[in-house]
Amino acid sequence: MQWTLVVPLKALARAKSRLSDTAGDGVRPGLALAFAQDTVAAALACAAVRDVAVVTDDAAAGRELAALGARIVPDEPAGGLNAALAHGAAVIRARHPESAVAALNADLPALRSAELARVLDSAAEFPRAFLADAAGIGTTLLTAAPGRELLPAFGPASRARHRASGAAELTLDSVNSVRQDVDTGADLRAALALGVGPRTAKAAARLLTPDASGGTL
Repeated sequence: MQWTLVVPLKALARAKSRLSDTAGDGVRPGLALAFAQDTVAAALACAAVRDVAVVTDDAAAGRELAALGARIVPDEPAGGLNAALAHGAAVIRARHPESAVAALNADLPALRSAELARVLDSAAEFPRAFLADAAGIGTTLLTAAPGRELLPAFGPASRARHRASGAAELTLDSVNSVRQDVDTGADLRAALALGVGPRTAKAAARLLTPDASGGTL
């Protein structure tokens, strides 16, 4: 089964506020963009992925991600994360009604294409499925087979909400790169330990230099 991924990305100036103890205001937007670039690049290189649609109203991020090969979908609802995901899935299904769709977090800078393929291949066995994040509380991936609604319920404690919605929880070993999203400094250190993509590595290096705009790893 080939999947179209929906990746939501808020305006870079407002992204990753929980990283404020690690990265200052001058660094966080670049980090958020780097996370998204490495996520999208790894997703597009995945054998199970047909294409990637990024839902965003950030013009600069849209240009950079389109250059990687992503389709940019304007966030017309402007109603938050779940509204953006539902809108992205609807745009995809309007063009390709029988598409298998999956929502993927934009902050998976250590993402490995082969691990993502394993997760998506496992998800293909279920009408809807999800993968919990590394903390075991949230969700990094939610899938819907052809003919099924995505029904995203991301946000705090989304693991429990997606399970309650009837989505099957995927329990796979050795897919840490698909689970390791980055919201805090500890998350970033965990992702760096796994091995991040080149853009995140370059952006994170600024946190180790004297001229970094506040914060440190």
